[in-house]
Amino acid sequence: MQLIRSDTNINFVGQSRVFSIVSLIMIITAVGLMFFKGLNLGIDFAGGTVLQVQLPEDATSIDEGPIRAALADLGYGDAVVVRFGEISERMFRLNVAASQDENRDLSIQIVEGLSEKLGHPVVAQGVESIGARVSAEQSEQGFYALLISWGLILLYVWFRFDLRYAPGAVLALVHDVLFTIGVFVLFGLEFNQQVLAALLVVIGYSLNDTIVIYDRIRENMELRGTTHLEDVVNQSINQTLSRTLLTSLTTIGVVLALLIFGGPVIHDFALALLIGVTVGTYSTVYVASALLIFLERRLAKS
Repeated sequence: MQLIRSDTNINFVGQSRVFSIVSLIMIITAVGLMFFKGLNLGIDFAGGTVLQVQLPEDATSIDEGPIRAALADLGYGDAVVVRFGEISERMFRLNVAASQDENRDLSIQIVEGLSEKLGHPVVAQGVESIGARVSAEQSEQGFYALLISWGLILLYVWFRFDLRYAPGAVLALVHDVLFTIGVFVLFGLEFNQQVLAALLVVIGYSLNDTIVIYDRIRENMELRGTTHLEDVVNQSINQTLSRTLLTSLTTIGVVLALLIFGGPVIHDFALALLIGVTVGTYSTVYVASALLIFLERRLAKS
């Protein structure tokens, strides 16, 4: 099945300089946001307690505002309150910075305090608490997981193709991860283990796309040489464009279904995947291939 004819001749390489500048701006912006604004870390990485509570049927008029005010009166002014599920279910997710490692009766005190402040009996449907030590270990392990994946991919592409191919593949993956994190920072979205898992999935997906294009570039270079390298890369990207778009659109369709119908449990995972897969398709064409041309030319001169 072909979405685009294999003899299509879009000048991707000719546009690479403009898109390289765009990518550089995006990465600098993402890093700047992480440095100045910081990640909104979930309890997986920051520690704290998450309670899922339900209000009675006669409390349908109570929304996030009164609950947030009640928590502030109880001493949890920085708590995050999010409606969980449909309005008729009257479920809310409460995220407080305190941990039950510090206070074993924390969840009981919050539920009882809310019941008193709101004038309605509040029922706890679920409690999850992570201490500062465990969250710090998980943050460190998550960071190492990303670094190790990038290092192993660098070695794999080096042995699978050539050293000059590897930096472009890794840079494209770093680009995808930083951009996705930047979006989460920009909109204050929670960064948790689900998002980290999605980033690792995006790394694998984007690498697969890059390998397909790299394989076609290598085949065409063996036939045509490197004298007209830009033309060879352009031809290779165009020849694999139909496959790239079909794979991306199919994946995005599935991820959109998860995002819309999957519910709040996997919402963060699906959103990170949607951002990562979209930008990963772009970086495969414009970032990885552009750096390959740059390194090929520099090594040819040396």
